Amino acid sequence: MATTPSAPPDRTPPTLHERALADLRFIRQTMEGAAAFTTLSGAGLVAIGLSALGAGVLAGAAPGPAWLRVWIVEAGLALVVGVLATLAKTRTARLPLRSGPLRKFGLALAAPLLVGAVLTAALARAGFHAMLPGAWLMLYGSGLLAGGAFSIRLVPVMGACFLVLGVATTLAPPALGPAALLLGFGGLHVVFGALIAWGHGG
Repeated sequence: MATTPSAPPDRTPPTLHERALADLRFIRQTMEGAAAFTTLSGAGLVAIGLSALGAGVLAGAAPGPAWLRVWIVEAGLALVVGVLATLAKTRTARLPLRSGPLRKFGLALAAPLLVGAVLTAALARAGFHAMLPGAWLMLYGSGLLAGGAFSIRLVPVMGACFLVLGVATTLAPPALGPAALLLGFGGLHVVFGALIAWGHGG
C-alpha cells in the first residue's frame, strides 16, 4: 500500500543562531529584572537624611502649623532628591529606567505616600498635629516593606525599622514625636544610605 507523504510543517524549526539570540534576550531581561533596583541611591538617601536633620532642627519640637509647613517642604525636597539620585545611578549602571522592579517599587511606595498626604490634611485640619510623626513613620515603613520585595535586602530591613519606630512613636507620649522624626527620617536614612552606597555601588 502506498503511503501519502506527510505535509511539510507550517513552521520551520528555529536555527541555532535564532535560539541563541532568544536565549540571550531572555537572560538579559532576567538579569535586568533581578538587578534593576540595586540602583536605589545610597548617596541620595544620605542626602535626604541630612536634609531631614536640618528640617527637624528648623521645625522645632512643638508640632503645629508652622512645624508642619517645614516638614511638608522637606518631604517635597526628599522626593525630588530621591528620584533624581536614583535616575542618575540607573543611567550610570546603564539599566532601563522603566524596568519591572523599579516600576513595581515605585507603585508599592506610592500608595502609602498618598495615604500619608490625605491623613496629613485630615489630621492637620482637626488640629491633631502630634499624631503625624507616628503616622508618617508607619506609612513610610509600610511602603518600604512592600517595595522592598522588588529591591535589595537592605530596603525591607530599613522599612521594618521605620515601621517599628512609627508604632513606638504612636504609642509613646506625643512630645517624643519630633525627636522620632529626626531619628527616623534623619538617622535611619543616613545609616542605611551609607550601607547601600558602600555595598551597592553608590
